[in-house]
Amino acid sequence: MRRVPERQFTDAEIEAAVEALSDPARFGAAESRVARVAPQLQRILGDALAAGGWFGEAHEGELLRVATMPDPDERLRAVRTLLAEETRIGMLVGVAVGWELARELETD
Repeated sequence: MRRVPERQFTDAEIEAAVEALSDPARFGAAESRVARVAPQLQRILGDALAAGGWFGEAHEGELLRVATMPDPDERLRAVRTLLAEETRIGMLVGVAVGWELARELETD
């Protein structure tokens, strides 16, 4: 399979594309397309996160640490922080998967 050379996008192009996604109708169409292949994409995302070591022993140790904090306020803060960090990592890896999927679709 022939690979198309990777095109470098300018910051302005990326910003315009992100702005376009804020249109609910446009995002709804994209969401619908992704929903059709969600199980396959979820598997790829899970594999990428596992390969990167994001949800291995270190994650389990951190999860146990925050879940067993004696102070309820500190525990709640730590759980919120852990969830936010996991969400950011999942989003970043998900974007990378989506980017590669787009590149794959552009090849001949």
